[in-house]
Amino acid sequence: MTTTERQPELAGQTVVLIGGSAGMGLETARRARAEGADVILTGRDPDRLSHAAAEVGAQHTAAFDATDTGALASFFKDVLAPIDHVMVTAGGPTYGPMLEMGSAEVREALSDHVVLTLEVARNAVGKMRPGGTLLFLGGTSGRRVGHGLGIASVATAALPPFAAALALEVAPVRVNLIAAGFVDTPLSASLLGDQLEARREELRETLPIARVVGPADVAALAVHVMTNTALTGATYDIDGGQQFVES
Repeated sequence: MTTTERQPELAGQTVVLIGGSAGMGLETARRARAEGADVILTGRDPDRLSHAAAEVGAQHTAAFDATDTGALASFFKDVLAPIDHVMVTAGGPTYGPMLEMGSAEVREALSDHVVLTLEVARNAVGKMRPGGTLLFLGGTSGRRVGHGLGIASVATAALPPFAAALALEVAPVRVNLIAAGFVDTPLSASLLGDQLEARREELRETLPIARVVGPADVAALAVHVMTNTALTGATYDIDGGQQFVES
């Protein structure tokens, strides 16, 4: 009987991870490497970035703050074309009561994530192969309007139509958005501290999947979106059903 060996789905491709030194970005780098891709990692912390690169066998690294538009432009200027996929996990929503925020803080909270993704697109698209994808990260929890979320709900709502509109502008490069719920990452651990295990147990008991979503789950979805060239302008939820069981 003849068997066909499965070929790596990203062989010969280059994946850039903006915010790839830990958590979901690092796990996606690991998954992409397993599928044959060369990976380029960026992050703010040079030491953590160096360790991450050694762990996954990254082709190249660059340490800078992704919200610094000049540094971001310099990074892409120096990257050798072609790039196939760019995933951005850096940045995130701002939480807090809107009436307690100054005008400048409101502008920053509403625009930061969108501006970061737009600057990535502006600098990356010219070096990307047709059919590659710009992959951004949003959330599902911010869709709820509730105490403590504040301006985050407004900023979260802007991302899906932004990704869809951008997909039309940069075609045939694709644009997609991953909307995650709680993901068990080092960042989550640092934010929750000694409340982390209680939160994990709460999710195990309430989520339809009966377990906590981890970075590997997000990485599997990210690589699928990279390899399926029919996907663009769309938002993909990955929260284990969290948005349906939490009010």
